[in-house]
Amino acid sequence: MRRRELLAVLAGAAAASPTRAQQPGSPRRVGVLIAFPQSDPLAQAFVKVFAEALGRAGWAEGRNIHIEYRYASGDPSLFRQYAAELVDLAPDAILASTTPALAALRERTRTIPIVFVIVPDPVALGFVQSVAHPGGNITGFASYDAEIIGKWIEFLKEADPALARVAIIFNPDTASGQGLDRVIQAAPSLGVTAVRTPVHNDAEIVTAIAAAAREPGGGLVALPDSFNQTHHAIIIDTAIRHRLPLASTGFTGALIAYWFDGIELNARAATYIDRILRGASPADLPVQYPTKYRLVINLKTAKAIGLTLPESLLARADEIVE
Repeated sequence: MRRRELLAVLAGAAAASPTRAQQPGSPRRVGVLIAFPQSDPLAQAFVKVFAEALGRAGWAEGRNIHIEYRYASGDPSLFRQYAAELVDLAPDAILASTTPALAALRERTRTIPIVFVIVPDPVALGFVQSVAHPGGNITGFASYDAEIIGKWIEFLKEADPALARVAIIFNPDTASGQGLDRVIQAAPSLGVTAVRTPVHNDAEIVTAIAAAAREPGGGLVALPDSFNQTHHAIIIDTAIRHRLPLASTGFTGALIAYWFDGIELNARAATYIDRILRGASPADLPVQYPTKYRLVINLKTAKAIGLTLPESLLARADEIVE
């Protein structure tokens, strides 16, 4: 092979390498809008795996990429403020964690590529045209659909056959409530009445849970919501104090958790950010849903609220907390 041809082959192979980012000039810039407080262990885990996944793709902070993080702490005004700040920086791509982060960013830009995580049913919410072909500047990794909320109610009913009424707790300012109508309509088939229970602060959480405990057969579902995550301690404590079974995404202390690995989802999101930085369009990157969920049952909580769980339910658990 002639020397000129050999050099051309070597140059082409280097450019095509999937493990090393060859970016001339200034480092690329990526924005990240996280729903939780910076001190939250979940937020720290998200940041860690996201940066590590980008590192495996060849992107190193301080060498060829700079990442701007913002933490909204479940506050609607901070979502809007930080979305504006990140868009003003004109990054090459933005990671949006949860629905309110994505909604705030979409209000600010229809051109900067955005990859989302933990957003339910992005087609029904109008963020993308379809799962297979998002069609705009947004794509990502969806979190759940109405069937998952239905599974929580099903697990609660199996845990407590006396369950008759489930309060679905969410903050309408930070959670879409997508699919709740279908859940509420389907709940009677399980012998349960499901009711929307909007809350906006700690006092409303306490009042709502106390109301759910006034009649026998009460139970709780906490929607995957940045507000609920930020206020999970008071939700858990109040539920246990009133001896109500709670199903959630994975709050420590909830009786039942049925959810996917949200931390791993952020690593997967980094692969889309990498592909966008290398020239891919979000319009052509299909939206992905979780393929595996884990059922975690907390026996300590069951004892605290006076429930003896059936062996059939325990046998289905991926993890039992004792």
